[in-house]
Amino acid sequence: MIKRFFALDQHNTTIKQEFIGGVTTFVTMAYIIVVNPKILEAAGIPFGPSMVATILSAFFGTMAMGLYAKRPFAIAPYMGQNAFVAYTVVQVLGYSWQTALGAIFIGGLIFTLLTLLKVRSWLVDQIPQGLAISFAVGIGLFLTFIGLHDAGIIDVGVKGAPVQIGNLRDTSVQLAIFCFIFIAFLMIKKVRGAILIGILTTTILSILTGVIGLPRQWVGMPPDITPIVFKLDIFGALTWGFFSVILTVFVMDFVDTMGTLLGVSYKAGLLDAQGRLPGIEKPMMCDAVSMMVGALLGTTTPGAYIESAAGIEAGGRTGLTAVVTAFMFLTALFFAPFFSIIPACAYGPALVIVGLLMLSTITKAQLDDMTEAVPIFSVIVLMSFTYNLAIGMTAGFVLYPLMKLLSGKMREVPPGLWILGGLSLCFFIFYPY
Repeated sequence: MIKRFFALDQHNTTIKQEFIGGVTTFVTMAYIIVVNPKILEAAGIPFGPSMVATILSAFFGTMAMGLYAKRPFAIAPYMGQNAFVAYTVVQVLGYSWQTALGAIFIGGLIFTLLTLLKVRSWLVDQIPQGLAISFAVGIGLFLTFIGLHDAGIIDVGVKGAPVQIGNLRDTSVQLAIFCFIFIAFLMIKKVRGAILIGILTTTILSILTGVIGLPRQWVGMPPDITPIVFKLDIFGALTWGFFSVILTVFVMDFVDTMGTLLGVSYKAGLLDAQGRLPGIEKPMMCDAVSMMVGALLGTTTPGAYIESAAGIEAGGRTGLTAVVTAFMFLTALFFAPFFSIIPACAYGPALVIVGLLMLSTITKAQLDDMTEAVPIFSVIVLMSFTYNLAIGMTAGFVLYPLMKLLSGKMREVPPGLWILGGLSLCFFIFYPY
């Protein structure tokens, strides 16, 4: 029954393979359970209730992705957008977190309508293969940067040299290097579940070497969510002064979801001959509805997570992978102390490995054509160097039609890309820098 529902035979996968993929995806993104509420504390959202909202929004979105869209993508609150709300919207612009959540709900409502009208899927179908490739590579480098930084292999530097090597004498950094080499060795030997094995092995070693300690308690009841649930301020967001915030939230989620779905699907071989993801309306609907549910629960924008690539690399190919990930999130409501001890030296190198694997798609890009190379290169470097997927993607949407226009190849630009280019240009103009 499970095999038929998820069409496992059609995707040449097994229940065991999907389970490993689902657990791997969860383990590589379990950090969000603690990191998201920690960031949102800066906006005034209490940690305990925020952690519950994070878990519940991830469970809802990921389960919907598995059962409705039947795709191996996880959904959780986006990193980057939580920081934008906490540090820019609340601390710099002075708005309340309730009003920010109102803007997120409005964005989700708009996305739901656009998805029902098939406008979003039409726009995605207008994206050239070169940009889809750049999304995959850019996501790979973005994951690599996150993994290296979180693991301590690289560190924030000084003015003029913003990045530097980490402290290689640190035990946790040494364990991170071991984890990277160990996972690579397992993959060379074609061991199934290499990424998950590497993460779990390094976590055990971290406990044995004293890098991390055992949790004070393994099981506990989740905190009360009532201080933040249904506290969003929709009417407060419907003001002209808040327009730039709504536009930024809208565009960031629009391109983040689009780029993640295309980039991860490209690497997983889920795209058709025309470079399109069949039935993309379903995962986009899951994303749109999750955005509204997240705002109602009291957390920032949930969407398709790039760490899904780790589960796909581990063998996940169908919605069963997402269902397993969703149940892992639900379990985390009661085992959050246990899951939160997984150290960065364990999941960081796993993200680096995934980044390495996603780089292979660059060989299919037409880099000998400057009208293709300039936007592709810009997407890849800006995703990583601005630490923001949306910045890189929107830059690509602006530069692609511009390069074609300047070279007299305007006919090569699909109609929808002019719309994406215009929307992206508005993003850069109105972004609250």
